[in-house]
Amino acid sequence: MNEQGGKSPEQTSEGLNTAQQSATNNVAPRIDLLVDEHEEEVSENGHTVRQRGIYLLPNLFTTAALFAGFYAIIAAMRGDFENAAVAIFFAMLLDGLDGRIARLTNTSSKFGAEYDSLADMVSFGVAPALVMFSWGLGGLGKFGWSAAFVYVACAALRLARFNTQIESADKNYFTGLASPAAAAIIASTVWVCNDLGWVGSALPQELAIFVGLLTATVGFFMIANFPYYSFKGIDFRGRVPFVVMIAVVLVFGLITLDPPSVLLAGFVIYALSGPVMQLASWRKKRLG
Repeated sequence: MNEQGGKSPEQTSEGLNTAQQSATNNVAPRIDLLVDEHEEEVSENGHTVRQRGIYLLPNLFTTAALFAGFYAIIAAMRGDFENAAVAIFFAMLLDGLDGRIARLTNTSSKFGAEYDSLADMVSFGVAPALVMFSWGLGGLGKFGWSAAFVYVACAALRLARFNTQIESADKNYFTGLASPAAAAIIASTVWVCNDLGWVGSALPQELAIFVGLLTATVGFFMIANFPYYSFKGIDFRGRVPFVVMIAVVLVFGLITLDPPSVLLAGFVIYALSGPVMQLASWRKKRLG
């Protein structure tokens, strides 16, 4: 026993540990107050239940797509337009993976859907418009930023309409050009022109006006009632004829010849397929 009835070192140590644990317990609730735990209602066996937390794997891919879109903006601000365009294509790839992974692993959620939509707005709405503006529309004054804004606004309207019609829309077709495809046209246009040396003072005024009109037109295609094949009906786990694999190899080989030009041509053809299908439908109804 210590002199004058003092506590032993062991007792003192236990007291300090207890005090530290108590302090930790007091801090933890305060941290919880800063960020609420996410809860959402889901249907299980016909009953509505509330679940806490979010799924990590699909949201990691969504976050990566968001980062790629943000990086595209930063790269364009620095004048690195090739990497800005490539970053948008990486965002497209990651955006296509997050939804498929969520379905394959049965980790779809309302939170994931909303997060994906907001990430799409950045990566395929704001980022392409700012990349295009930084590259060629900045010198056109009000016309330049107006064309960029039209694209951004149409992307927002396109995503809002898609979210409200997701339950009733035909899964095999999109109504209006999908925002990733629209972003691909903008990104590949900048990429092609950058490779040709049309940057800054070397950019012809006529070409700048043309891409401004192109930006606004692509934005309009996103909100137009044109049908576009969604490719969601493709079964990647099923068997296909051997010739399909040969076609895939040829497509990859074609892209490697001149990636920006081939990608631009491919996505422009896809964008034009909507009006062509709409005209064919109108003609069929008139003849019928």
